[in-house]
Amino acid sequence: MSYAETPAGSGTPPRGLDEALLKSLFAQSAVGLLVLDPQLRLVRANSLVEGVGTEEYIGLPFTEAFRLDDPQGSEQLLERVLAGEGPVREHLVRGRLRRVPGDRTFLVSAYRLDGPGGPDGPALGLLSAVVDVTERERARARETALAAVRDAVGGSLDVATTCRAFIEALVPRFAGLAVIEVVDEVLRGADPPVGPLPPDTPLRCAASGRCDTVRGDEPGRTRPVGGTRRLPPRTPYALAVADLRPRLVPLTADTPWLDPDPESIHALAETGAHSLVVVPLILRGAVLGLVSLYRCGATEPFDEDDVSLAATAATRAALAIDNARRYEREHVIASTVQRRLLPQAERHQAAVETAHVLLPGRDSGCWFDTIALSGARTALVVGGVAGEGLQSAIAMGQLRTVVQALAGLDLEPEEVLARLKETTDRLAHERAALPPSDSLHGEELRAGCVYGVYDPFTRTCTVARAGHPAPLIVGPDGQRITVDAPEGPGLFADDSALFAPATVTLEEGSLLAFCTAELLADEHAEERITRTLARPGRSLQQLGDDIVYALPDDTRSAGAALLLARTGTVSDHRVATWELAQERTTPATARLLVRDRLQGWGLDEDTVDATELIVSELVTNAVRYGTPPLRLRLLLDTSLTCEVHDGSTASPHLRHARTVDEGGRGLFIVSRLAAHWGARHGPDGKVLWTEQDLPGSGGATH
Repeated sequence: MSYAETPAGSGTPPRGLDEALLKSLFAQSAVGLLVLDPQLRLVRANSLVEGVGTEEYIGLPFTEAFRLDDPQGSEQLLERVLAGEGPVREHLVRGRLRRVPGDRTFLVSAYRLDGPGGPDGPALGLLSAVVDVTERERARARETALAAVRDAVGGSLDVATTCRAFIEALVPRFAGLAVIEVVDEVLRGADPPVGPLPPDTPLRCAASGRCDTVRGDEPGRTRPVGGTRRLPPRTPYALAVADLRPRLVPLTADTPWLDPDPESIHALAETGAHSLVVVPLILRGAVLGLVSLYRCGATEPFDEDDVSLAATAATRAALAIDNARRYEREHVIASTVQRRLLPQAERHQAAVETAHVLLPGRDSGCWFDTIALSGARTALVVGGVAGEGLQSAIAMGQLRTVVQALAGLDLEPEEVLARLKETTDRLAHERAALPPSDSLHGEELRAGCVYGVYDPFTRTCTVARAGHPAPLIVGPDGQRITVDAPEGPGLFADDSALFAPATVTLEEGSLLAFCTAELLADEHAEERITRTLARPGRSLQQLGDDIVYALPDDTRSAGAALLLARTGTVSDHRVATWELAQERTTPATARLLVRDRLQGWGLDEDTVDATELIVSELVTNAVRYGTPPLRLRLLLDTSLTCEVHDGSTASPHLRHARTVDEGGRGLFIVSRLAAHWGARHGPDGKVLWTEQDLPGSGGATH
């Protein structure tokens, strides 16, 4: 009975309907349909891929027909469906078809075909829907690779780190092997050349990477990262940087531009590279370098969509490399300025041995200084301006100059910092007054400083600090000595609190370590440094190196300064001290004492005569205007120091006497005979001092 003869409403499907439905479904389905027997062999299939027939697949096991990358895992999955454990929906598998080159990606769904016994009985087989999603997955892989480049590239201001991040973002998700080369001068901070790239321009391999399945060396070269080469002419590499256009190049043993280079042909065969994309790194018409991407083995060759992605990724890399280059150039300039503004050599001090270590890094605002003061005292200074770049180095130079000027006034450490903060407040106001268009407008300034003065006669060190760590001190017995110096406000802080000093008495041979904050960043830093300082038989420079060796790796990248000092005393043979009476005959007595001592030291007659006159004027001034006690001291070092102490706090002033004046010429004469002179105050009076350069000494000490 035909379909038309079936009684209406009988509920019985017409004869042959199932076969008709099956034929129509297989012929018109938008997805690939497969029927598998219980042994997972193909029984029936429609056209899986356009242009490929199905006859050659009939009778083949499913995993063999599709040449799956993981046949065992796929078989186990289908066997579970046959066993009634439920269908599989949209399972992603990868494989290859017999007549279609390259890897393919399929989305597979599988459903159990129940036999007469229903779900509990044996299955007749499986119905599987297979969708070729190769292009979709390729597009998704491109998006993933590009997203990885966006996420990874641009977060560092180091060219090498930027290039490594770029390669790691593309390998293995986009390329099996990748190399990025940068114009050698660009790596040093120079401006990139405007394209086309001049011939014979050296390019340095900044980074390379390969997936685990690729063996051998990169096709075209066998040099390591860091090596340089000049691009061979008449190759895709040279053409890409000549016309600034990317190239998609199939690679075979018969590739003509490889003929002159047998090593490249050997490397090509070893890696199995079959597809190459060469993209120039271009930014605003300038060429920064070149990216070479390879696919090897059985992977799909690059296509034009891949070239577009590579060009987009290369643009991102070029921008990041240029930013890193600009920072590198500014960093080099800032580091150079910093070096020029810091002491160029260790300075001789009367009773202190010093050494320093300056670690280069991002921060270019740290500084140190040793300043010779009157009375054989030494000022030890370490400070830092927060931030990177040229502006931090300039601010550091300003602060260091101010500290040196204030130290020359013989001020106490706390007063030096107070006046230094007044200067920084003015600098902060000047910066705040810049126009809004200025890049420095509103940029916060932060700085700290620790200032200490060591006196070898009292063996005391007085320290004051402004937003900076206190020095670490270790005695000659290896025990740590605590300096209880309150931390004052930072130099650019709004806080107007006063600076308080701390004084500690030290034994001869004690070690002081003035550190920038970067060296004390972790909780074990102080213990580590003091333990190093306690090592016997080490020079200061060796101790400084030992401290650096023990630093965590991340500390060295920030930059830091370390100033070490070993305390001493002035030899009794080079100092003479006399207590003098407050009498009118005292100046004459002082002259006799000075002449006798200087002749005993073997000084020349001109120096003796000049010193006699200086001492006579200073002692006369103290007898006439000062109060007891009166004390005279001579100190012989690289220069000759004369000090006259009295109990008065009034300071004399240099003035030019008129012709008819009977007095007023004393300090004027002193200023002409001495290289330096000044006055310093203490709790028990004042000291007038002078320094004279000695023949052959090479000039003043400060």
